[in-house]
Amino acid sequence: MNIPLIFGIAVVALLLILPAVKIVWQYQRGVVFRFGKLVGERGPGFNVILPYIDRMIKVDMRVETLVVQPQEVITRDNVTVQVDAVIFFQPVDATDTIIKVGNYAKATSQIAQTTLRSVLGQSDLDELLSHRDKINARLREIIDSQTEPWGVKADIVEVKDVVLPESLQRVMSRQAEAEREKRAKIIHAEGELIASESLAKAGDRLAASPASLQLRYMQTLVEMAGEKNATILPIPLDLLREFTKAFK
Repeated sequence: MNIPLIFGIAVVALLLILPAVKIVWQYQRGVVFRFGKLVGERGPGFNVILPYIDRMIKVDMRVETLVVQPQEVITRDNVTVQVDAVIFFQPVDATDTIIKVGNYAKATSQIAQTTLRSVLGQSDLDELLSHRDKINARLREIIDSQTEPWGVKADIVEVKDVVLPESLQRVMSRQAEAEREKRAKIIHAEGELIASESLAKAGDRLAASPASLQLRYMQTLVEMAGEKNATILPIPLDLLREFTKAFK
């Protein structure tokens, strides 16, 4: 039995079999090239290719997160702000991702930065602060249309933070404080108006009913005596009226 021959055959078999066996995970897709030419795409599981002739490139199909670094943007109303964003994207076509772009993650990052500056430069500061959902939808639509030929889909685009200049922050703080004072004064004035209307109605009713006015007068005297802890001598209202007329 020729042991060296058997050993040589085993080594050759391993050199042929091992490169031919490819395991693709469930979240991956394998793109196969033969002599540099695209052959096809392989799904997850056990795959066999021609060793030293075929080459398989695996593509991770899971969602990736890309944080766009803070960008200095001038809004449409000439306010300079710093804005950063986060993008969730994933490859949906492994073949296009390999043959149409060199590095899809880096390319998506560059597209996101330029799109962020472009879209926010066409928006006002108020729109950026109060209607961020519309801006996010517009960013996602534009980025997705740019990356679609690469087999990449932008699922979510979110503007994370908007940093305003300190001078503008102070101005907005004073504006917000003035707005709060304005609302407080309006509410106070409305309360005074309602109270005066109620008092006017009460006065008219008491004037129309002398008995009710007398009862109210007695109730006021009782309240005053309880608060001041003193003795009060009630004077009839009729006597007060006669005294007033005589004084006049």
